[in-house]
Amino acid sequence: MKRPSPYARSGQSTSLDSAMTPMIDVVFLLLVFFVWTASFQIVEQLLPSEMSSQMGTANDPIDEPPPEEDFERVVIRIGWDGQNPTWKINETTVATFDDIRDNLTRLVQIKADAPLVLHPDPTVPLGYVISAYDAAKIVGFSKVSFAVNQTR
Repeated sequence: MKRPSPYARSGQSTSLDSAMTPMIDVVFLLLVFFVWTASFQIVEQLLPSEMSSQMGTANDPIDEPPPEEDFERVVIRIGWDGQNPTWKINETTVATFDDIRDNLTRLVQIKADAPLVLHPDPTVPLGYVISAYDAAKIVGFSKVSFAVNQTR
């Protein structure tokens, strides 16, 4: 009969298999991690290129891309004249809500990720503000926010 070791804790086995299992698990996980993160593309040392024997001159026109139409944000101001709403896009007066929708469609084609700010006057009925918000989301603006007037 084998005498128990005074150094072994009770309830735990001291076999080699139970000590190696966590080590094998860690090694396997590291192996999987390194295989997944490794890139197996060949590193290019020399890129083939063909250069013409004719050199360009300073008079050759340089084809530059047209400047990108860029703007920080689109602001739609909604006013109320007592009976009807008044619309402005970036301080340009727009006659009807259909014109607002058409302008938003053109703007989203230029820059869809531009933030759009709805700035209604406090007297504007809520239905017009919601219609403007819905139109902005339908045409494709992803960042639509509201401006508020701070009271002091």
